[in-house]
Amino acid sequence: MSTHRIVVVGVGNAAGTHMRAYDQLDDATVVACAGRGDERSESPNGASGHTASRHEKRVRSFADEHDCDPYFDVPAMLDAVDPDVLDICTPNGAHLDPALAAADRGVDVFCEKPLEITTERIDRMIDAAEAAGIRLGGVFQRRYKPIVRTVREAVAEGRFGSLAVANAALPWWRDDGYYDGTWQADPEVAGGGAVMSQAIHSVDAIQWIAGAGMDLDPDENPVAEVSAVTGVRGHADLDVEDAAVATLRYRDGTLGQLLATTATYPGGEIRYELGGRDGSAEIRGEELTTWAFREERETDAATRERFSGPDAGADEPNPLERPNIREFLDARASGEPFTLDGPEVRTAVAIVEAIYESAERGEPVSIE
Repeated sequence: MSTHRIVVVGVGNAAGTHMRAYDQLDDATVVACAGRGDERSESPNGASGHTASRHEKRVRSFADEHDCDPYFDVPAMLDAVDPDVLDICTPNGAHLDPALAAADRGVDVFCEKPLEITTERIDRMIDAAEAAGIRLGGVFQRRYKPIVRTVREAVAEGRFGSLAVANAALPWWRDDGYYDGTWQADPEVAGGGAVMSQAIHSVDAIQWIAGAGMDLDPDENPVAEVSAVTGVRGHADLDVEDAAVATLRYRDGTLGQLLATTATYPGGEIRYELGGRDGSAEIRGEELTTWAFREERETDAATRERFSGPDAGADEPNPLERPNIREFLDARASGEPFTLDGPEVRTAVAIVEAIYESAERGEPVSIE
């Protein structure tokens, strides 16, 4: 069995999660890591030497912890190591340059969500990957949760009849320290606030679930139009939104609502709600609180039991630490398609982009 040689760029929380995944795999080895790639440059607020030194220490500490070689320049790391995969764990708007550097060298790319902060930047990544003949894959681990897949399968089987509604809500709280002096508060780096940085998983999951019942072209977005408002309600002087509400019109006529906020103390559970003439389902956190159909099946009682109670899903493996990365590595080894390739993970960003445009313009925005 061949081993996938991995290098990681970005040494923050996301990288730590990815490293836990690689530690569980016997055919993947992380051989090097790098910071964002711009740590030695003067930052926009004028900090330079101190910031660079701090980042250098973080890179070295990460390398020591995970027994890999530290680098402070992504192209130099790629040239020196000649890896199979570049795993990008940098802030949202710092994914493009490492991806282009990898494509130039024929290195496959596995990238944290969102793939980038605009569809224009994502299209540059997709075009570069296609021109270089490399794989470009993304992270939306919520798709791998059994509870989410169970609801999506019911949509695909037509059990709800014609869907009337497909909603998602993320009512979270982040204290002031989360935004104070961090990239999450910088729209040029984060690409947005609660919708882009937190709720994009919910955006992806709900469009993926609802889209299972639609006859779509491969590049067609399940959401046709959005109308949205955003605001800053719980954090003073914030340049990204901490609250957003959007209505969604899906391409088949299904209607939906999206709630995304980091301003509701102490924070609540993620919710998905789907319903139509023939049935309804609701997910709250890890629990399936509603699973009711006009035509009951013998398996429905077992489904309700499996996903009921506050500990529902507690024994399920972390979907990033197993299936999401596992499928990407298996696909590159076998030559089979990867379900979360560049065009697929672009879909959620196109919806988020339309939400922001609608909020800015004060009118509905269509998604082509």
